[in-house]
Amino acid sequence: MKPELNLDHLIRTMENGLSEYLNLDPLMIGIHTGGVWIAESLHRTLQMSEPLGTLDINFYRDDFTRIGVHPEVKASHLPMDVNERHVLLIDDVLHTGRTTRAAMNVIFDYGRPSSIKLAVLVERNGRELPVQPDVVGTSLRLDARQHVKLSGPESLSLNIAEKAA
Repeated sequence: MKPELNLDHLIRTMENGLSEYLNLDPLMIGIHTGGVWIAESLHRTLQMSEPLGTLDINFYRDDFTRIGVHPEVKASHLPMDVNERHVLLIDDVLHTGRTTRAAMNVIFDYGRPSSIKLAVLVERNGRELPVQPDVVGTSLRLDARQHVKLSGPESLSLNIAEKAA
């Protein structure tokens, strides 16, 4: 049985969780691709004062030789200085923790932030690295054959599917 994934409700849950950090005047950064889609919605709704930053982490992954680097590499864009700033890092799905680790490496190449708070739409089981989110839309326990996929950017949808054998 698949759990119900109401995307609007999950994003509102994230908005509520992120609101406690807004007094820090944080920078919001989305991880390509799904994290940017979620970050765009959150950035607009939370009326963030700084422009939205985006990260492509493909060349920073420690497992890209195993999973393959997609030929469609997107540029990272941080239109602000991260030094001594609080960062809200947004992603769609936290699974192994490797994407988050790579994103932090990219951020530290740009400077040294005061803090990084991780907000994810979906946290699922199967962590390989000690990465924990600060804000979560929902937590799911899935078996190894299942994966969560955010599709978009027009008309975002979140689905759980079985991996092909």
